[in-house]
Amino acid sequence: MTMKQRDSKKRQAILDVAYQLFSTQGFDATSISEITVRAGGSKATIYNHFPSKDELFVECMTSAVEEYLTGAIAQFNISGTDPGIALRRFGASIMSLCSSAEMISMRRLIISEADRSGVGKLFFAKIVALRTHAAELLSRFMASGELRSGNADFAANQLHALLEAELIEPLLLHARDGSPDQIEIEQAADRAVTTFLRAYAPVSQNEEEQGG
Repeated sequence: MTMKQRDSKKRQAILDVAYQLFSTQGFDATSISEITVRAGGSKATIYNHFPSKDELFVECMTSAVEEYLTGAIAQFNISGTDPGIALRRFGASIMSLCSSAEMISMRRLIISEADRSGVGKLFFAKIVALRTHAAELLSRFMASGELRSGNADFAANQLHALLEAELIEPLLLHARDGSPDQIEIEQAADRAVTTFLRAYAPVSQNEEEQGG
């Protein structure tokens, strides 16, 4: 095993242990010392990978989502693909993750710790970075003329808001019991993407719809 592979394996071990402890004990009750004991190594090893407890907390709470998003985007070959089909598939995939009990619990924890010095800003920066994955997908459709040209980052934010509009807030606030099933997720994704496409359909297509 190379040095890079060992470093990567150790980093993941730290993230796994930290996620488990933060999720079950909360931020305050989890110490770097306890993470060190569980993950092995030393505090210096942890700080070599993560400059602070705040940054370790943010990273372990978002790394799974980042890995999932990267994989979801990588599977799309948009050549000849209808954007509506691709975005509905993408939206349903992402919402299946985001509406799961584990992810909802994680987001509640993130929100509860956001007012700590620096933590909220770190989370926001990470969220912005994660949404660039969706922006890249949208920019490819814009470049091919399948979607109206525009600011792909803004479009990604708007798509994200539409996808979460129906399901996430009730789950976060305990206003509904249980995670939605796949049919409900796909229906919500369909409505969200349909609304999104009305705004980002190519100009000629919008003009045809208005004329009709």
